[in-house]
Amino acid sequence: MIDRRTTPAAAAVLLAWLRVALAAFLILTPASALVEDPNTTEAASSGSTEPAAQSPTGEKPPEDPWNRGTPRSSLYGYLVACREARWADAANYLDLSQIAATARTQRGPVLARQLKFILDRELWVNLDEVSDEPHGNSEDRLPEGRELVGTIPRERGDFNVFMERVPREDGVLIWMLSSAAISRVPSLYDEIGLPKVIEDLPRVFVDVRLLEIALWQWIGLILLTVAGWLVAWMASSVVVRVLKPLTLKSETDVDDRLLALMVGPVRLLMTIGVFNAGLHFLRLSVPANNFAREVSKFLVIAGIAWFVMRVIDLFGTIMKERFISAGQAGAAHLVPVGARAIKVTVFLLTVLATLDTFGFDVTALIAGLGVGGLAVALAAQKTVENVFGGVSVLIDQPVRPGDFCKFGDKSGTVEDIGLRSTRIRTLDRTVVSVPNSEFSNIQIENLAPRDRIRLITTLGLRYETTPDQLRHVIAGLRRILLSHPKVLPEPLRVRFVGFGAYSLDIEMFAYVNTQDINEFHAVREDVFLRVMDVVAQSGSGFAFPSNTTYLARDGGLDLERGKAAEAEIARLRAEGKLMYPNFSAAEIAAMDDTLDWPPKGSVVASP
Repeated sequence: MIDRRTTPAAAAVLLAWLRVALAAFLILTPASALVEDPNTTEAASSGSTEPAAQSPTGEKPPEDPWNRGTPRSSLYGYLVACREARWADAANYLDLSQIAATARTQRGPVLARQLKFILDRELWVNLDEVSDEPHGNSEDRLPEGRELVGTIPRERGDFNVFMERVPREDGVLIWMLSSAAISRVPSLYDEIGLPKVIEDLPRVFVDVRLLEIALWQWIGLILLTVAGWLVAWMASSVVVRVLKPLTLKSETDVDDRLLALMVGPVRLLMTIGVFNAGLHFLRLSVPANNFAREVSKFLVIAGIAWFVMRVIDLFGTIMKERFISAGQAGAAHLVPVGARAIKVTVFLLTVLATLDTFGFDVTALIAGLGVGGLAVALAAQKTVENVFGGVSVLIDQPVRPGDFCKFGDKSGTVEDIGLRSTRIRTLDRTVVSVPNSEFSNIQIENLAPRDRIRLITTLGLRYETTPDQLRHVIAGLRRILLSHPKVLPEPLRVRFVGFGAYSLDIEMFAYVNTQDINEFHAVREDVFLRVMDVVAQSGSGFAFPSNTTYLARDGGLDLERGKAAEAEIARLRAEGKLMYPNFSAAEIAAMDDTLDWPPKGSVVASP
């Protein structure tokens, strides 16, 4: 086979694909159309006596009807004759001196054909490396008159293909394929040549070539492809039937969906496996075999990438469904973006792996992509920072769309979490857009997830309130909280906590069992109104900032109710039922949920 490949250009994707196209062109184009040896003419291959051109050193090759004056021109003439299936003409380039003269006419074409098959199968001949001097290459450390075409490694000794300068019938020295190499052709052909079933086919199946591939090989390639697909289809169908019942027993449908999407890529990979396994039997030439192998590697990479892409789509869909079911709409919107970014990465890796498969050095390309990516990252630093901040907010989920939160000195309801910013509607009904890089680094208080709302207040009673009146008020406040159906019994606290500047301070602390802020405000209002009733019933009153000059008994206090409250406390003390420091367990159980809620007479109260 003739090798006229050019040196590959490094690092550019465009040049990479051009090289792939060039390799395909060289493999699939007839040799005679590719090589134009300066010492060879169209007439020379047909037996013309037209003299050949001079060699590069200026020495004129001898005149020869087959243009065998230099190693390159002689080898070229042999290859062209073989390419055109002119085996009798190709025999003129073989040194048949060790074969009886009477047998040369019959044996010569056979040996020419067998040698051509061996060269196609095992050795890619590069004419550029063959000397174009009449005396051969004087610097190859070989004896004068000998030129090495190539070596085929074999276990029983390497098969060296030499061109030798031998005398013609008239004594003129010409170049021919050596008799030593020709003598080993039959044994080597018996080892690696065509099987007998192919040899017995009509010569049209062997000699007729299309794009450097024999007709029988074309038929074999088609049959091998069809057989590979059929085997892959049957094998994958059996695997699906075996695994389908197992996937149906699982609780989720992930394995069912995964099994469905892997069928296509698996069939492709199995088809390629069967094709490669049978490729050896087609006895393709070196370039055709290498091209088929490289295309197979590319299809394997493409099949794996195809499967990975489908898996990314599957798990992206599953994650989006789960985020939506969990109410995380922001994260659900982010899933397609992340899946698309991963698929782009997989595609780029596939391209790089493909270029590496075809023999290109992708190091420079990777370095260029790295420098370009760094430049883009520096130019879009703030944007990238906001994107990562948005991803952090969506993953960590300190807030979700619809949550009411406090951030910095502002508060509002989260409306949307985007890739660049988070939009929040404030209590003034304005919309604030906070960059995600800032929003992810400030303290955020999310009020939406709380399971209860705290009720806490401090009541200030007038200093004229007696201790027993104070005890009456505290007991009444505890009774309100313990009896209210919307107030949790634990933790709950009503205590006299101190002496204020103008009041006796009572702290009231409890949790309202609600997550709705509007319902909390209604419960708190009801509790406070009942607190006012208790304070009024105790004969005391609420304190307020003032300066008082005491000249006589203040008429602002209800003396009769005060005496009644004191009498009730005295009675409870005498009976041993004083509710300090707390009510008894029986009393707490008896008071549980005894107040009417909503209050009787309200619009929403039950009749």
